[in-house]
Amino acid sequence: MILGFGPGIFAIGYTIGTGSVTSMIVAGSTYGMQLLWVLLLSCLFSGLLMFVYGNYALISGESALYGFKKHLKGGKIIAILIIIGISFGQWNSLMGILGISSNIIYEILAMNFESLVPHKYESVLTIAIVIIVIFYALMLVGRYTFFEKILIIFVTFMGLSFLLSLFFVRPQAMEIVKGLIPSVPDVAGGKMMVAAFVGTTMAAATFLSRPLFIQGKGWTIKNLDQQKKDAITAAVLVFIISGSVMAVACGALFQSGNPVVQVLDMANTLEPVAGNLAVTIFFFGTLSAGLSSIFPCLLIAPLLIADYQSGKLDTDSRQFRIITAIACLVALIVPVFGANPIEMQILSQVFNVFVLPLVVLGIILMVNNKSIMKGYKTSMYVNVGLIAAFFFSCVISYNGILAIGEYFN
Repeated sequence: MILGFGPGIFAIGYTIGTGSVTSMIVAGSTYGMQLLWVLLLSCLFSGLLMFVYGNYALISGESALYGFKKHLKGGKIIAILIIIGISFGQWNSLMGILGISSNIIYEILAMNFESLVPHKYESVLTIAIVIIVIFYALMLVGRYTFFEKILIIFVTFMGLSFLLSLFFVRPQAMEIVKGLIPSVPDVAGGKMMVAAFVGTTMAAATFLSRPLFIQGKGWTIKNLDQQKKDAITAAVLVFIISGSVMAVACGALFQSGNPVVQVLDMANTLEPVAGNLAVTIFFFGTLSAGLSSIFPCLLIAPLLIADYQSGKLDTDSRQFRIITAIACLVALIVPVFGANPIEMQILSQVFNVFVLPLVVLGIILMVNNKSIMKGYKTSMYVNVGLIAAFFFSCVISYNGILAIGEYFN
């Protein structure tokens, strides 16, 4: 039944990784539910874009970047800029994901083996190397259905863990209502958090890869209705799971004034409120979120390049194996240098918003071209939603530029 869900499981894997979880925890612990409106808007636009990219793939029979290159004026340049922008953002994210995941495993081991405590750096680095070697070995299997099954396991554990955590720690109802009223925290880092939210939830990689995953799933034009339900379900689940993480952080940490700065903060500040069981469940969810994101982040660069070249999903090529090997080495940068993975993770999410306007504008032009869409007419409501998504992405990109400027000044 879950396998019938389809490419939406990859959307959840891309969207809710440790980047998303970290952003939600930091936001919930620092600003309460104030940014819930950003999450809601991001999920609405994300669901719409997944639906539109999926429809484009099923009707035209083409993948996204190959279509941009083939049909749009200046499409080659647009496609190359998108590949560079998304790969940079996803590989940055991969560093933080591996850093946080290996830190979480280290903390769990250190609780049971105190002799590891003086050797934190060596332990975290060793764990990171073991994780990335295992994932690279799994990548060499190179089959869509295999990746899908692995992701389903991680995403299911992640979703259940965070929803269970919510039963231990619940925010006040008024906090949730206030969070739906648009406002930006007027403090240092507020703009960056808004950009990080959109960068992780309304992720360009999710939409661009969707045609290839639909191709891998074997769906045809007969699956239009299933594709629509798949996109809606994925967006709803992203909102529920991400909102649960933010609500847990708000209920446990915001009220007591304990913002999250380090990986261990996530556990230590939850423990007095929720007890050991809740901490274990929450940590397990965070680890599952990290592991569920490693696959999509390793896949994205070779997939986008193959998309640009031929519009075909090819996970058996030499090119695929070389690029994923490079991505594995990049992932080890944060563990090797012992950098703070929380800070790196939030910063990497901000970089993800810069190519978003191009990704939205490109699909607006494509789905309104009758020759590409074989006479299929995009509805007025969908077009209104796409235009709103484009303006939203432009505002957030501008906000991201300001946030990066503030961070480096």
